[in-house]
Amino acid sequence: MSTIPSISIAGRRIALDAPPYIIAELSANHNGKLATALKIIEEAKKAGADAIKLQTYTADTITLDCDSEEFQIHGGLWDGKSLYQLYQEAHMPWEWHAPLFEHARKLGITIFSSPFDNTAVDLLESLCAPAYKIASFEAVDLALIKYVASTGKPMIISTGMADAEEIQEAIAAARDGGCKELAILHCVSGYPAPAEDYNLRTIPDMIQRFGLVTGLSDHTLDNTTAITSVALGASVIEKHFTLDRNGGGADDSFSLEPADLTALCRDSKTAWAALGRVDYGRKSSEQTNAKFRRSLYFVKDLKAGDVITESAVRSVRPGYGAAPKYLDYVLGRTVMSDVSANSPVILEGLRDA
Repeated sequence: MSTIPSISIAGRRIALDAPPYIIAELSANHNGKLATALKIIEEAKKAGADAIKLQTYTADTITLDCDSEEFQIHGGLWDGKSLYQLYQEAHMPWEWHAPLFEHARKLGITIFSSPFDNTAVDLLESLCAPAYKIASFEAVDLALIKYVASTGKPMIISTGMADAEEIQEAIAAARDGGCKELAILHCVSGYPAPAEDYNLRTIPDMIQRFGLVTGLSDHTLDNTTAITSVALGASVIEKHFTLDRNGGGADDSFSLEPADLTALCRDSKTAWAALGRVDYGRKSSEQTNAKFRRSLYFVKDLKAGDVITESAVRSVRPGYGAAPKYLDYVLGRTVMSDVSANSPVILEGLRDA
């Protein structure tokens, strides 16, 4: 029997045979206020998330301050901005990381981040980050993946926009760099992404193809896609999280609010529990209802030696008589003693005519 792939982050085992690991992505939803970021961590903990995740970059570490056309964004949520403007507005100030890590640890929620260059990894290492996430857009940056892998920490790689060959290259880079605990997330890098783009049947194929813990980075607007993914083998669910979807920040509009995250944490674990195992036996919750199944009952009085005809017996509820499958056996036999209408048919009380 093959071993179930698993990783462990801050002592929490993540695998198919464990409840789904829920990551609340803080991303840019701090909207420039440390107090908001701290509150988001608190609400993620209250909602039942396993982890809160940051993004560690500056505009200068992720792009160039350039106004040429290829650096402009056209369409979508960030229309009219340059990449530099977007990331300057959205980035998490590096001096906030220490207080955010401290706050999360006091609350008892795991905190880690997506680094976007080596200096970000160095900062996160100084804070003893327990794991790392590679964002979809960076899944092709094999040098960054190797550098993250060199920390020896568990790594999660999002695969939005990556084809099967690129996913395999990212996995190989992680392994070459020394990563021993690796997970991948099926992802669609649309903001928001329509559910029909997700093709969730890809998840079991990824599990079989790559042999890794596999999950979902979900950019849809509700929880349906994420909860459905659990039934297909997702062991990790990542969703952007905000205090207010109408907050006006870069990622607010496609993020979950606290009530939604609470529902995701609850319902995804319910979905996982419902999967259970292959089991055709009677379940504990059915035991008291078994007596109300159908069975054979006499519907008229019979004397000892009378032949049982179709008019004398019926399949009805409750289930104290012989099972309905014995009807053909019962018909044409005789009763060994007197029976009353509305009494169950007992096979041992019958004999051949």
